[in-house]
Amino acid sequence: MSLFDHPFDPAREAALVTGAGNGIGRAIAQALVGEGVRTVFADINRDTVMVAAKNSPRPELAIPFVGDLAQPAAREALLAEAQAAVRQVTHFVHAASPPRREADHALAVSLETWEQMRAVNLDASFHLSRELARKLIAAKSAGSFLFLTSLHAGTPRNLPHYSTAKAAMAMLVKELAKTFGRHGIRVNALVPGAIAAGGFAADPALARHIPLGRLGRPEDLAPMALAVLSNRISAYVTGAAFAVDGGLALTNWFEPPDLGEA
Repeated sequence: MSLFDHPFDPAREAALVTGAGNGIGRAIAQALVGEGVRTVFADINRDTVMVAAKNSPRPELAIPFVGDLAQPAAREALLAEAQAAVRQVTHFVHAASPPRREADHALAVSLETWEQMRAVNLDASFHLSRELARKLIAAKSAGSFLFLTSLHAGTPRNLPHYSTAKAAMAMLVKELAKTFGRHGIRVNALVPGAIAAGGFAADPALARHIPLGRLGRPEDLAPMALAVLSNRISAYVTGAAFAVDGGLALTNWFEPPDLGEA
């Protein structure tokens, strides 16, 4: 039997994916359901998350949740809903992130937009991870967490709220991996490149900067996500970040923002 035939144990494992209504989060959540894993699909948009769950390979295993993870009350509600629906979440994927606008450079971004980006990316990932880990530790159960960061955790993108939030998440992965590892809980990151989905409106012209010659698709991330999440395939991997970007990190294509006339 191939190791890749059964990367998960559906009888013991269940998942929670944020940002599961569209883009990368949806692709990963649907891929988990396709492997027989009961999965909570969390998203801020009711319509998209309901469709994502309904269109999963096995809709009976997909549990939709609607809430704004910038709000602490929504995070608590999500944890309660997940526990009621699947009992023990063993696999957590944090893909939720607010949309970003190219106009929100350092001199233009509002405080509200700054705080929302931080709250959804960093505050929610920390709080949800810590609470899920506490339950796993109490149950003496292994787990695997995966954060979606960005190439711009290390490269400015003229979007300071987004880049700094993702940079903080990248360090949080390492902090949590170091703390949770002794309890059998692995924490890793996927680092997407130019993926035409979710909060990124990709310019097709960007493809010329990508060594593999095309923009990415959410489905390009899902196989790697499953491999890293699987405690059978990646049992000895934690605190790592895996770029899935077609080679885009090998270039630096962003010019300074247009600030208009001085």
